[in-house]
Amino acid sequence: MFPGTQTDRDFRGYGGNPPAIRWPNDARLAVSVVVNIEEGAELTLGQGDERNESVYEVQEEIVGIRDLCMESHFEYGTRAGWPRIRELLKSYDVRATLNANGRALAISPWLAQEAIADGHEVAAHGWRWERHAHMDEAQEREAIALTVKAITEAAGTPPRGWHTRSATSPNTRRLLKEHGGFLYDSNAYNDDLPYLVDVGGSDHLVLPYAFDTNDMRFQRGGGFVFAEDFARYCIDAFDQLYEEGASVPRMLSVGLHLRIIGRPGRIGGLERFLAHVAAKPGVWFARRDEIALHWLKAIGRSDLAAGN
Repeated sequence: MFPGTQTDRDFRGYGGNPPAIRWPNDARLAVSVVVNIEEGAELTLGQGDERNESVYEVQEEIVGIRDLCMESHFEYGTRAGWPRIRELLKSYDVRATLNANGRALAISPWLAQEAIADGHEVAAHGWRWERHAHMDEAQEREAIALTVKAITEAAGTPPRGWHTRSATSPNTRRLLKEHGGFLYDSNAYNDDLPYLVDVGGSDHLVLPYAFDTNDMRFQRGGGFVFAEDFARYCIDAFDQLYEEGASVPRMLSVGLHLRIIGRPGRIGGLERFLAHVAAKPGVWFARRDEIALHWLKAIGRSDLAAGN
């Protein structure tokens, strides 16, 4: 045994031999569009938080006083970004997953109501826009409960999916199972397909997410500058997975943020991507809960569909 090689990590996954599953209507590829709703959940002294958020188009933190500039940047997402994204998803008949912070929807419940009216799923993105890595169990348990309560009140139904911003704690999945009602989480970036993990002796479904096919790369150092950068990269990812999907199941996650892709100089990149995908036969635009339910049924694990 070599030092540092004892680990519970899974580096093999399906080993190139995923389950022989076909998507509905024999689609070659499941495309999951995820719209992150974080506006109002970012850290700000103006809402009683311990500090101001420092991550946006530039890296800057204002200490000791409200950062009205940063607050205004985030407000753009709900005021101007969401209407653009909403209409574009409608025009291409895309059913998306809204990955929402509980506090964001407690402040803007109308957004959840519009999303539900359009046929989208509202999933959980934590209470505030923050990492869970260093939370103790009591703090994280409370964050999960607050998130579920706020989303349930805003959307009229509890969230079935969970995705923590960045790093989870070692307890996150166990606490999600303890709370109950969650069908899946997206706290992984290690595959192009759903898979099961053991959590406390019972199986739990993971739908991996992606940081590369994601408009967050317009942020400083991310590599995207023009709308075409986003479109070209996401189209290349789609084309590769679409080709592979002729013989094996594949899933593509595309991450969006109201205040990022919703800008007038960037929204065209999303439209070009959607137009490219919509022109191809055999594509399933699906909410993440729909993908999860189909996958569980296909692998004979419908017993997990209730979430526990």
